[in-house]
Amino acid sequence: MKKSPAAIWQVVHDERHRLAADLADLDDELWGTASLCPGWTVHDVLAHLVDSAKTGRLTFIRDMVTARGNFDRANDKGIARAKCLDPLDTLRELSAAADSTRTPPANLATRLVEAIVHGEDIRRPLGIAGKYPPSAITQAMDYQLRTKVGFGGGRERAAGLQLIDKTTGTTWGTGEPVEADAIDLLLAVSGRPVPADRFTETSTGHGFS
Repeated sequence: MKKSPAAIWQVVHDERHRLAADLADLDDELWGTASLCPGWTVHDVLAHLVDSAKTGRLTFIRDMVTARGNFDRANDKGIARAKCLDPLDTLRELSAAADSTRTPPANLATRLVEAIVHGEDIRRPLGIAGKYPPSAITQAMDYQLRTKVGFGGGRERAAGLQLIDKTTGTTWGTGEPVEADAIDLLLAVSGRPVPADRFTETSTGHGFS
């Protein structure tokens, strides 16, 4: 069952606060750690989350016009806007904006994708364990599989695959079976590297490029 808008926002707010708590005592030198998001450091991803929490429809449209429709360019501008010289100041900005309900003109499930995938972009390289509501992961996965890669989704990556949540047995798609925890499937669909040992032995090759 899909979460209501209020339930989605509750998850997003909780995840923002949880991430801020996880990073509160991070050593200074670790802010420059490469995240799972190509080309972005841990601090960059944090700044992106701050900017995303503060960006409403009008700002998003203005940024996209300025970037001539290029999502990557618009994101880079947002990071530059939100990234403080001191990472702890950026972290304080996340805490301050954690309960914001501002959002670009997009499906609200994108807020779940942002909170969960970017949360793992930061946590995994730092060795911090993340735990997310299973229903939120499922709704984020449903959205990613409907959405083209060019729009931040992962539809093409999962073509020809049947994705199987090894915990619940939930499946998506048809084709070569690929079985793992739902969070790992979500990350793989979203273009993040996932170690081969996170897939079950029955997944002869995880199939993601």
